[in-house]
Amino acid sequence: MRAAIMRNREMITDEIATPAPGPGEVLVKTLACGICGSDLHAFEHFDAFTSQEEGFANNLAADRDLVMGHEFCAEILEFGPGDAPAGRLASGTRVCSMPMLIRNAAGVPVGYSNDVPGGYGEQMLLNEMLLLPVPNGLPDDHAALTEPMAVGLHAVEMAKLTPDDVPLVIGCGPVGLAVIASLKLKGAGPIIAADYSPARRTLAETMGADIVIDPAVNSPYDSWREAAGASAQAQRADVNPLTGERLLPPGVYFECVGVPGVIDQMMVGAERGCRFVVVGVCMESDPIRPLLAIGKELALQFVLGYTPEEFALTLHHIAEGRIPVAPLITGHVGVEGVAQAFRDLKNPEAHAKIVVEPWRS
Repeated sequence: MRAAIMRNREMITDEIATPAPGPGEVLVKTLACGICGSDLHAFEHFDAFTSQEEGFANNLAADRDLVMGHEFCAEILEFGPGDAPAGRLASGTRVCSMPMLIRNAAGVPVGYSNDVPGGYGEQMLLNEMLLLPVPNGLPDDHAALTEPMAVGLHAVEMAKLTPDDVPLVIGCGPVGLAVIASLKLKGAGPIIAADYSPARRTLAETMGADIVIDPAVNSPYDSWREAAGASAQAQRADVNPLTGERLLPPGVYFECVGVPGVIDQMMVGAERGCRFVVVGVCMESDPIRPLLAIGKELALQFVLGYTPEEFALTLHHIAEGRIPVAPLITGHVGVEGVAQAFRDLKNPEAHAKIVVEPWRS
């Protein structure tokens, strides 16, 4: 089968063997697969990504082929050996799935394993018990965005929002946009979002941000204070007994950039008692000054992925139109176009999300 392959730290297109499903596994035809920012980071910082110290290695080796791709919609082709479970989906059913195989009682990440090809190939293996049928009428490329949008939904759930919280989203790439969509779905607000890119700021508004900031012009943190002070929550807030000033609502800041220095900058700008939810994946050393967080009693929460329930709920929300994904899709390529797509995605003014359609000529 044809696949886009990371080989010798380059992205190339070549033929590889079609994988054979084992017990409990399913061979599927990849219909659509989004290119994730984590794949771009892994390509650029492969040594850090495979470090045993980080806990994500899964025996990845730089000298072996790697077929990435973990945001996908697929079609069932063939089941592995064994008795058919009750309610088995029929061949030809379009499905989404968490990108994970269960082998020897351990999880093997689809798209981040030398042994399990991901969605940048024409076919791949999935775990039968994790398959979710795609609702009728939902386009393949929209269904493929279930995975990244579930990341945003999980981050918002992990924030444990209260009705008084006012969110600030730093970074409006695909992860930040997914967070904004889930905040909107949750009824949080006002939602303040910040990004240097005009194109991303426009998408942030489309996804539901109430106030969008260019950090080159205005401080996101000053803008947050102004919006929080004017919010309905602030009008109900207590008064500081020492100053007589009305207290601001609690701040929940989402870090969605994944670049060294951002968390430290956020600590400088944050109000006392803010909670940080770190969603961006930084693969380099990222120095912070703990005294900043100590002095303001900041809370720092790191998040990863999603639960099976959140993944299924996200697919349902997309199918029902509650989470808009069409505005995020800015390009489609076949496997031969993946290498160029990796380069193109470095320009936020050109693209937000490129979807790989492996069978596209």
